[in-house]
Amino acid sequence: MSDAAANVGLDTARPAQGGRANPFLLVPITLFFLLLGLAVLRSPSLMSSAGIGSAIIVATPLILATYALMASVISGRGTVDLSIGPLIGFINVTLIQLHGAGILTNPIAIFAYAILIGALYQFLFSLIVIYVRVQPIIVSLSGYLALSGMNLVILPRPGGVAPQFMADWGLGTSIFSPVFAILVIASIAWLLFTRTAFYTHLRLMGSDERAAYTSGVPIYVVRIGAHVISGAFAGLAAITFTALISSGDPSQGTTYTLIAVTALVLGGASLAGGRGGVFGSFLGASNLYLITFVLATFNFGAVQSFVTNLAYGSILVISLLLTLIIPFIQRHIHNFSPLLYFIGLGVVAMGVILHATNDRDPRARPAPVDEIVVMQSLSPIALEKLYIGPLEVAAPTATDEELRQQAGPLVLAALLLIVIAVFVRVAVSQSDRRTIAPAVTVVVAALVLFGAYLMRAQGPFAPNSSEPAATEESR
Repeated sequence: MSDAAANVGLDTARPAQGGRANPFLLVPITLFFLLLGLAVLRSPSLMSSAGIGSAIIVATPLILATYALMASVISGRGTVDLSIGPLIGFINVTLIQLHGAGILTNPIAIFAYAILIGALYQFLFSLIVIYVRVQPIIVSLSGYLALSGMNLVILPRPGGVAPQFMADWGLGTSIFSPVFAILVIASIAWLLFTRTAFYTHLRLMGSDERAAYTSGVPIYVVRIGAHVISGAFAGLAAITFTALISSGDPSQGTTYTLIAVTALVLGGASLAGGRGGVFGSFLGASNLYLITFVLATFNFGAVQSFVTNLAYGSILVISLLLTLIIPFIQRHIHNFSPLLYFIGLGVVAMGVILHATNDRDPRARPAPVDEIVVMQSLSPIALEKLYIGPLEVAAPTATDEELRQQAGPLVLAALLLIVIAVFVRVAVSQSDRRTIAPAVTVVVAALVLFGAYLMRAQGPFAPNSSEPAATEESR
């Protein structure tokens, strides 16, 4: 046996170390929290129930379109489906027309129609690529042009009315809405899909199709399955897009093509195939939404759309340049964990959000009309009364005390989450034996129970937390 074979056998026998995580998530995670902090500082209303609800309804079609694009990109051969946007628009306009004709009225029938049309189109796409042996980029470009023209023939101008239940979804007044449920279910379904052998074959085929073929992977079946999955997610994206605009639009769906490709690249996926993940795609699409939201807080006038496109391109180029430091991270930071990095930045972002939403300057509060006085009638204030001390701090009010009491459990939970993540990371990365798993489980469970006990004892839900308030009211 050669030394190389011996090394291979040694590597296969050795359990995987915990530090070998995906370093390509470094850029999208950093960009996400930077944009989130800037967005909250520019508009604190983003963190309200209505703000988060509107963000979900606007960003969900793009996130699902990125999921749909990811399935075909992982399959390799440079399969970047440029027709994903017109496909979403095609499902949108046909759904509106069929609903106007009284054919599609049942929610189950609408969901089945959208998913079936998307899967059928992608199935034909895969058959052309496999058996006619046409390059995927040519097929996708042809589909882009054909579907764009068909959409204008079916619905020459924006119009029509979406089903009433879908129109109610697009209000975006609350966080927990049917659109949010669709996004959660689609993300969980993709995560479950990554646990299957089919997904392993898909990544292997995307990385090296010849190696996958010699290993016995049915590459034709895997490629067809990847395109069918892509079509199903495109159908879900079309449903959420219809709920967003509550009508039909033959041209708006085409904009999702380039935006979804940009989001996929920002999420760390490789357009050459073999690499991509639901977490990175979600972050990439969320980053593009936050870019649009932040730019909307500025007034650029008639060039607003051009500035947005410029920001998309600039951030994409900068992100690709930042990926040049990934080999440095792999060489010098062997235990880099995207999860710990995400939690650490999340704690910092939580502090920024709490500051932007709760810390208000009382001097900026507008005075009531009956308290407005003429400045000339005010007498000067004596210096000994104006300056009491160099470090004077105002006494906290009842509202401040209540906010501190409510924020205490959140801070405790964040610190506890960091401790648990660090403990698990160190325990797994420093041990080569699986016998440590029960001990890790016991310690993590003990920390969780201890944190729950402290939150119960000290938080606003403590058994005696409401007694002082009742006493004050009785007095």
